[in-house]
Amino acid sequence: MATFQYSGRNNTGSQISGTISAGSADEVAAQLFNDSITPIEITEVAESRRQSGASRARGASGGSQSVADRVNELLTRKKIDADELIMFSRQMYSLTKAGLPLDRAIRGLEMSVNNPAMKGVLEDVVTGLENGQSLASALGQHPEVFSSLYLSLIHIGENTGRLDLAFYEIGRYLELDKNTRKQVKSATRYPTFVLGAMAAALAVITVFVIPVFSDTFARLGAELPWQTVALIETSNFVINYWPLMLTALALMVFGFRSWVNTESGRLTWDEKKMELPLAGPVFEKVALARFSRTFAIVGSAGLPIVQGLNVVAGAVGNAFIARNVNRMREGVERGESLLRTATATQMFSPLVLQMISVGEETGTVDELLSEVADFYDAEVEYDIKQMSEAIEPILIVFIAGLVLILALGVFLPIWDLSTAI
Repeated sequence: MATFQYSGRNNTGSQISGTISAGSADEVAAQLFNDSITPIEITEVAESRRQSGASRARGASGGSQSVADRVNELLTRKKIDADELIMFSRQMYSLTKAGLPLDRAIRGLEMSVNNPAMKGVLEDVVTGLENGQSLASALGQHPEVFSSLYLSLIHIGENTGRLDLAFYEIGRYLELDKNTRKQVKSATRYPTFVLGAMAAALAVITVFVIPVFSDTFARLGAELPWQTVALIETSNFVINYWPLMLTALALMVFGFRSWVNTESGRLTWDEKKMELPLAGPVFEKVALARFSRTFAIVGSAGLPIVQGLNVVAGAVGNAFIARNVNRMREGVERGESLLRTATATQMFSPLVLQMISVGEETGTVDELLSEVADFYDAEVEYDIKQMSEAIEPILIVFIAGLVLILALGVFLPIWDLSTAI
């Protein structure tokens, strides 16, 4: 435990200072936020004396430390991930609900952030607010961090005076989206590891083991079974042409990624990957859950349906479904009902269409779509579990087949030689 000296402001804006014993500056900041205090500066007491001596050394060295600090900042800079956005949204929800001014709240968060990239973003946001920009406009200067859905909800929250609710909904949405991504990654982690281990084992056997047996069989002059001949020919091909094979593989990966980055390629791939065995239904339901959740959020925030569908199309994460959402928006613009446009896309089950119909009649589309999103989330969780259970026996059979081929190719000639002797 170390002692930290802090200064901050409470809900009324009064400046408060004191000392706290904690394990790190992050723990101090968390305690202060729990006490409704926005930290401005947190300094470890034991380091203050060393820092004063270091500051004199920096003055004598003519500012060389500032260059080192910049280099260190560049080396430690990392991408802003979903966890940081979730934490930022939750903290802003608490601070705006407490009535703290935006510039003061974000300035306090800036002082407690460790990621230099996030710190720079918050500094730019505060500068924009001080120059008279709205919060949505200031956040919009960093579209690589804040999505169109994020900015739209902040804009609505500012105009309706419910900015705290907007931050709450955003944090909840990001948390649910992160959990879905974790479920998908956890389901694919095991087969990916197994396939990688199998590829490494096959490479070692093909390059180092089979050539030894091949030389032995060649010296003995025995007639080899077709399994052994196939293994030897495969090994020779890999050893002789491995640079060409690696180049072809790299070109295939590069070509696929370049094709997917095109508009037509992304549209085709997002459509076809939902037809894949086992994983296809999971991709589809994840996208539909995101559609339902996003549409429910923008609907509850008061965004018009046409504008809300436009935001949803950019946040759904699937180009094929986004195209259908844009068709729904075009149909609503022509005066058609939401139910009719949703039915025309053929994306939704009869249960979902029935809930959309009831929501239109009762004016509770956002509430019912939130229930639809919960339904899809439960379906995704179940499908992922089923996919994991189905992949395991498939991998076992595949591994058993490879082991059988290797065993037959290696041990059949040995058996024949021992029989002949």
